[in-house]
Amino acid sequence: QVQLVESGGGLVHTGGSLRLSCAASGRPFNIYYMAWFRQTPGKEREFVAAISRRGGIIDYADSVKGRFTISRDNAKNMGYLRMNGLKPDDTSVYYCAADPGMGGQLREDYDYWGQGTQVTVSS
Repeated sequence: QVQLVESGGGLVHTGGSLRLSCAASGRPFNIYYMAWFRQTPGKEREFVAAISRRGGIIDYADSVKGRFTISRDNAKNMGYLRMNGLKPDDTSVYYCAADPGMGGQLREDYDYWGQGTQVTVSS
């Protein structure tokens, strides 16, 4: 199993930037597909971005394309989500997820989850 811990959330103004981090432990991070999801109260957890084991395949939700960048450093067992041009609609709890299979855009595609980090964007 792998344990995931997110950090880097906070309060920013519209147009601001944040970098979220996901620290993995327990098993080598490079055997997992990694993704970021987000969830606001009363809504389904939604896909944000995913990256393959070596970083060669990257996928983004349409709502964040051009503003967010997912990356990973397997040597450090870390994953990242750089968020630029933040909007109030980006306000959410952001979750890091890992999958030993082929990942995907669905919540059920991922076996392991962090506890989440809150991102709040003020208008």
